Amino acid sequence: MPYCVASSGSHERIRVGHRKTGLDAWFRDENVFSSEDVGRGKPAPDLFLHAAARMGVEPARCVVVEDSRLGVQAALAAGMDVYGFTAMTPEEKLAGARGFFRRMDELPAVLGR
Repeated sequence: MPYCVASSGSHERIRVGHRKTGLDAWFRDENVFSSEDVGRGKPAPDLFLHAAARMGVEPARCVVVEDSRLGVQAALAAGMDVYGFTAMTPEEKLAGARGFFRRMDELPAVLGR
């Protein structure tokens, strides 16, 4: 299953964060998208639509994991399913998400996998 990062942060900020956390092993540079790549950032759907197009996936077949209100709004505007990651953001701030989870190891069950 293809996956990517679509972040409001700059490419440099994303790379630094990924290196510090070890996530760089999971995400190839060509699968990391930034608001720098599009004209409008979240809550506009542009970034998510750009990522879907580059990944070759129809927006309606995309699942977004979000931890911000603006990100949930952007995913919904893009016509994507969105699930709220609540480790640092309360559910009520992620209104519109289809489901919620607190730990990443919970995500497969939330997605029905």
